[in-house]
Amino acid sequence: MPLDRARSWWITAALTLVAAVVRLQDLGSPTDKGAPTFDEKYYAVQAWQMLRNGGYEDNYGYEVIVHPPLAKQLIALGEWALGYNGWGWRIGSAVAGVLIVLLVVRIARRLTRSTLLGAVAGILAICDGMLHLQSRVALLDIFLVLFVLAAFGCLLVDRDQVRQRLAQAVHEGWIDAADPYGPRLGFRWWRFGAGLMLGLAFGVKWSGLYYMACFGLLCVGFDVAARRAAGVLRPWLGTLRRDVAPALWALLAIPALVYLSTWWAWFASETATDRNYTEINRLDGGPFSFVPTALRSLVSYSANVLDFHGSLATPQDDPHPWESKPWTWPMGLRPILYSYEESGLADGCGASTCVRATLLVGTPALWWLSLPMLAWGLWRWIFSFDWRYAAVVVGYLAGLVFWFTNLDRQMYFFYAAPLAPFLVLGLTLVCGQVLGDARRGFERRGTGLLVVSLYIGLVVANFAWLWPILNGDAISDERWQAELWLPSWR
Repeated sequence: MPLDRARSWWITAALTLVAAVVRLQDLGSPTDKGAPTFDEKYYAVQAWQMLRNGGYEDNYGYEVIVHPPLAKQLIALGEWALGYNGWGWRIGSAVAGVLIVLLVVRIARRLTRSTLLGAVAGILAICDGMLHLQSRVALLDIFLVLFVLAAFGCLLVDRDQVRQRLAQAVHEGWIDAADPYGPRLGFRWWRFGAGLMLGLAFGVKWSGLYYMACFGLLCVGFDVAARRAAGVLRPWLGTLRRDVAPALWALLAIPALVYLSTWWAWFASETATDRNYTEINRLDGGPFSFVPTALRSLVSYSANVLDFHGSLATPQDDPHPWESKPWTWPMGLRPILYSYEESGLADGCGASTCVRATLLVGTPALWWLSLPMLAWGLWRWIFSFDWRYAAVVVGYLAGLVFWFTNLDRQMYFFYAAPLAPFLVLGLTLVCGQVLGDARRGFERRGTGLLVVSLYIGLVVANFAWLWPILNGDAISDERWQAELWLPSWR
């Protein structure tokens, strides 16, 4: 790791402060005449009921209680602090968005061993339209991004610590031909932390399961590579014998327990939605009658929710105007309109017709490089065995490929929010290669610095151009039309 630890934290703090200013600017607007907009009408309202009920929902009039409770409880904390208004139901998302920038800076620094590239990653994260707008609405996905990214960071620290322990074992003579599997590595607190974060991600949305699977495989890959680098004769068998069982406990059992704990208020209540499903539907018999009725009710409730998600399809004769499919997500080809007002409802732009709109769109200077970044990352992973690209590509694909398994399902661009930090990290790795090593000469380093600086300037300018439609500022209709670069954005 770089030796400028103190300076790196000052830079991290400065970028985090900038992120806070950007994310919090006029956070309370827009609203629908004081009410939540878009899907906030579900989650802000359910969070408010949780706040008044002690952490659970019990209103069967809500048709969409189809996600675990954690993110809504976090939204409720903001409503408790600031009231039932735009600031109250959005402040939790904004805090999560700011923390994501902090994590991106630290993770990029660990990946690249460069404080400069950590700062580059922070600037790119601040200027991403997806992360920006998701930090300013009371939806669930920004919390999923936060916990997934935190789990990823924990795994990177765990990787480094495992290599340090194995290096110490080599130094002390613990690795020899008498033990072809290598030493046991003791308790791995950072892997345990990754399990906690994955459980919290699972407690936000079930798509957290995708990351449990992919990060588990990534952890095994890290362990095999570490044992091979330490000279272990049979690194694969050594990993299977020494590491897989503890990894299953840390990255499967712990997340499952954390997930169940997010339902604490539901278990403690008597009137929460489907809390007494087993008793009401007389499901007391059967081979699982020994399982507590509350847990069986949760399983039945979850089965009903799973059926809802599996059958959530758009009728062919009545398609949703902003639906998108996962092949459009990497380049942000089909954004989604969160709110729109015009004319007398949205004055203040200095034109005869004014528009206030919020459109969820990733900054094109970032998102339009997704596929080249992914292709280059796969190349570096497969042919150069670059673990950094491997880690980023696994994180990126975990948020994308599983959605291809049910293309008939109704999907929207905000499902792609977890792709954003891994896109930023991948582009930062590319910037590091363009920048080059200082030992390769002043001319090469200077050229690389110029190219990277110009690219960062392009991203910042692109974000500034999109600012009005990310924040819902009043603009003329002509400017609104100019913001819609592609036909698929309309």
